[in-house]
Amino acid sequence: MSTKAERFGPLPADAVLPDPHYTSDAARAENVCAPRVDEDETEWYPPVMIGADAVGHTIARDCRKYLGDGVGLLDRLEPDAYIEYLKGYYQRGLDRFGDNWGYVDILTAMLGLGEILQPNSYLEIGVRRGRSVCALAHKRQDAHIAMFDMWVPNYAGMDNPGPEHVQNELDKIGHAGKREFIDGDSHKTLKAYFAEHPGQYFDLITVDGDHSNMGAAEDIADVLPRLSIGGAVLFDDTCNPNVAGLGEVWKRMLVDNPRFSSYTYSDVGYGIGFAIRRY
Repeated sequence: MSTKAERFGPLPADAVLPDPHYTSDAARAENVCAPRVDEDETEWYPPVMIGADAVGHTIARDCRKYLGDGVGLLDRLEPDAYIEYLKGYYQRGLDRFGDNWGYVDILTAMLGLGEILQPNSYLEIGVRRGRSVCALAHKRQDAHIAMFDMWVPNYAGMDNPGPEHVQNELDKIGHAGKREFIDGDSHKTLKAYFAEHPGQYFDLITVDGDHSNMGAAEDIADVLPRLSIGGAVLFDDTCNPNVAGLGEVWKRMLVDNPRFSSYTYSDVGYGIGFAIRRY
């Protein structure tokens, strides 16, 4: 059995990460890819019309806008200690550094990706109280949402009240699209879900569940083949010292992967990364 240091510490250079198994019939994210007039039309350029770097720099440049949008969203959700801390953190950063702060975290990245990419479908691993999924719903109220979680009580020292709470939060935001709650271990439920839905692709996916090195890598490998071309995958804690190997998992599986363009923010906080699928 591996030790905690092996599971959550730095990723060994010789670690073998799981290999995603892509198929050739991936769907396109219609709001991101160039439209095709007909199937016989020659495409001189690849279909994806925006990359992760452009999206990331937009979110960082307009951080005051996205932080303000985030505070407005948090004010609509049931308060807890973390929400109150986060709102204060945002305000202190803006008061000190203003528009030059350039701060990006999972909430502002989600708001920016939802606004810029306009995804029609979203999958999330690690839902907890539903802040991230509500950020997506805030921008895309008709999106199909699939939510995977084990609903572990008191996870990471915070209340984890379950699907009914998340349903209520989504109702507050006005989400009107299809909702799916898939309960259980993502290493089992993702594989079962995709086997039952062989033609289902998602325009935006968040991997924020199992934070062990190999557990996170397995979740990434399971979802990448079902990410639409032009769709984005979002990954948290890329420079969190408590889970020191996740940044290397992110780098090896996405940043160094020619199928994707990527953006990583690691200046402040625990880091965030997202990548857009090219092909």
